[in-house]
Amino acid sequence: MPRWWAAKIRRTWSYVRARVSPAERSALADWLTPAQLGVFDSMLTADRRHGLDVVACLRSQGVTDSDLLLAGLLHDCGKGPGIRLTHRVAWSLGERYGAWIWRIARVLPTFKGALQQLRDHAERSTVLAEQAGCSPRTVELIRHQDEPGDEAGRLLHEADEAN
Repeated sequence: MPRWWAAKIRRTWSYVRARVSPAERSALADWLTPAQLGVFDSMLTADRRHGLDVVACLRSQGVTDSDLLLAGLLHDCGKGPGIRLTHRVAWSLGERYGAWIWRIARVLPTFKGALQQLRDHAERSTVLAEQAGCSPRTVELIRHQDEPGDEAGRLLHEADEAN
């Protein structure tokens, strides 16, 4: 249990101090289409930072597969701009300790919709990636990010969990 809490505290700290430098954003124009860049730009700063960190983690493992890297970058784009730190905390606590936490949190303003959006974010991310012209393989990696079906999916899931 202490490892779970340590990981969540680290993620919370990363969320609060998340930044994307102009150089990092500019470098994306070399490998993303304008539509894909638009999806990236629509994400909260914390989710953009997380996507960049997932890509860096994959690259540090020698991954050069552009479909997998793009999935790593955009896998959380469906969370949307309305998801805040408090929503994420409630979601994580519910995952860890049970759905009763979500039932209680849903009575708070904005939480019902936010928790539903977090629950469905993989599918929402899939739709956005598809609309942005991502390959079918990238779309499928995003769709199955929580339950990977192959080695690339496993790498994505592990990089996501590590960051």
